Amino acid sequence: MTPSPPSPSSPLRIAVMGAGAVGCYFGALLARAGHAVTLIGRPAHVQAIQARGLRLQTATEDVHVSLAASTEASAVAGADVVLLCVKSTDTEDAARQILPHLAPGALVLTLQNGVDNDERARAVLGPAHPVAAAVVYVATAMEGAGHVRHHGRGELVIAPAPGSERVAQTFGAAGIPTQISDNVRGALWAKLVINCAYNALSALTQQPYGWLAAQDGADAVIGDLVSECLAVARADGVKIPGDIHAAVRGIVATMPGQRSSTAQDLARGRPTEIEHLNGYVARRGAALGVPTPVNRAMRVLVRMAEAAASAKA
Repeated sequence: MTPSPPSPSSPLRIAVMGAGAVGCYFGALLARAGHAVTLIGRPAHVQAIQARGLRLQTATEDVHVSLAASTEASAVAGADVVLLCVKSTDTEDAARQILPHLAPGALVLTLQNGVDNDERARAVLGPAHPVAAAVVYVATAMEGAGHVRHHGRGELVIAPAPGSERVAQTFGAAGIPTQISDNVRGALWAKLVINCAYNALSALTQQPYGWLAAQDGADAVIGDLVSECLAVARADGVKIPGDIHAAVRGIVATMPGQRSSTAQDLARGRPTEIEHLNGYVARRGAALGVPTPVNRAMRVLVRMAEAAASAKA
């Protein structure tokens, strides 16, 4: 029998699978709001949190938040909601790890880059476990073990699913503006366009968005990247909401000091998500007969940078 969902006034049990910068930030806000949050991450990270709590640093505060942390996927047991925050390259593996431990009816939210993580997670988890895509708009970075820094924004757009209304109310009350949308695919693509515009360039230069936008010729390159993405989206039947060109420009104003997640991964010698960003656009373009030479070049250049970093290690 599927357990009854929590009442609107009761705390949620929340597990964060892949407690990096995004998962730690949202986990900290939810824990401070009184919810039972467990972060699942790397050993050094988990040990620091167990010893001192999670350090949350924002523009207005620098605090330690007490919450549970584990290195084991089994820590999702009993959770009402699981935030899947692993890299897009690890989606299927993470879903397989949590599957034996998920409570019946637990809602899995995919808070990841890319546009198909919910489909890939759903294929592993099956119909017993609802999966909803979430579009994340937040600038965060890990400054060290157990230390997350927030640079800007922090809202979510999630797809309709069993329990999503309750989640939206709960997250909103915790200071996370959350909207439910019937066009999450379009919203995911809108974020994909922004990521394709900036992530690779930030990674290759190891510079933040504000610096990128100020460089001679950057506007033209970013414009080409965006135009290719929009052409692929149109060919794929995707309706991107809002003014995407204004959204691309707005990133510089709202997150001028932020380096992309791809830049952070490259700097740490970790695999990037480039195949799920510019690489995805290039593959979909090839399948749909839409040329994407600039996105293809960004994908190749980042892969070259990854290979060069591996050779030096």
